[in-house]
Formats: sequence, C-alpha cells, structure tokens
Amino acid sequence: EPAGPRSTGPPKSGIDLAKSALAAVRAAAAKRGVATPDRRSARRTAAVTRSGSGPDDRDPQPVGRAIERLLADRGWQADAAIGGVTGRWEEIVGAELAAHCRPDSYTDGELVVAADSTAWATQLRYLAPQLVRTLNAALGHGTVTAVVVKGPSAPSWRRGMRSAPGSRGPRDTYG
Repeated sequence: EPAGPRSTGPPKSGIDLAKSALAAVRAAAAKRGVATPDRRSARRTAAVTRSGSGPDDRDPQPVGRAIERLLADRGWQADAAIGGVTGRWEEIVGAELAAHCRPDSYTDGELVVAADSTAWATQLRYLAPQLVRTLNAALGHGTVTAVVVKGPSAPSWRRGMRSAPGSRGPRDTYG
C-alpha cells in the first residue's frame, strides 16, 4: 500500500485523470523553464494561416486583376495606357485623322505623331491642344502633356548611286 494521502471522494473519471496529468506536465515544464503556448495566440496564429470563406491573396485571381496589380506595383500604368493608344488610335482620334497620322513614340509625357504629308502635319500642329485633351480623357489626366508632330521626311541625297563628292543635293545629280 502506498504511503500517500488517499482521496476520500468518488473515483476519478478519464477526463479528470487527463486534466490532472496535463496540469502535472505543465508544472514540470514551468519548473524546467519551458514556456507553454498560450491558447489565445495559438488561435490567432491558426486564424492567420488558415483561409476563411472569403477571398484572400492566396486564392486564384482573375488575369485582369493580376495584371492591374502588377502594373500598379511596378508603376507601369502610364506606359500601358500609351501602349493601348496604338491599338485604339482610330477610336480615340477619329477615322479621318487616323488615316493620315499615327503615333510614333512616347517619352516623359510627350507623344510624337508622324503625319503622311506636310499639309496634315500642319493641320495636326493646329489640333495639338485638342488632341492632348482627347488623349488625356481616354488615358487618364496628365498622361500626355504635349503632342509633337513630325512631317514626312525627304529622301537623303547624301548617299547612294546618284551622289557625288561635293554635290549640294538633287539639283546637282541630274544636271
């Protein structure tokens, strides 16, 4: 017979035995200096690592939303908007104007437009402020600050079969 105090109450059930064993283990861990996990922090951690019924960043995303987030993260919104101008040029500026000019390049808010004749280049220079307003309405305010118009370039007579050293241009090549 063990020499300890005897309990005088009813015999302990399985749950009571498990609780007392857990209390004994926790007391031994505390004596050794090992921290036991707090129930509330364990629940908080589990809530962070588990997904709920609502959408979160780990769920599959629609391609459009993923591309928008990539453009925003990298700061490419203006570049993507200008890239869309070439595909929608006729829709933005109108069919008649689009038939005689096309966007050539874009740098720091300045859109360079190439015209197919000097007459259309002159017309576009007059329409440049209106074109800036139209483009900003379609692409977002401040995307285009200026429109620079290039006319058609004349052929170079400096090199080729009909050039001669010291010649001054086309009037000297056929003479």
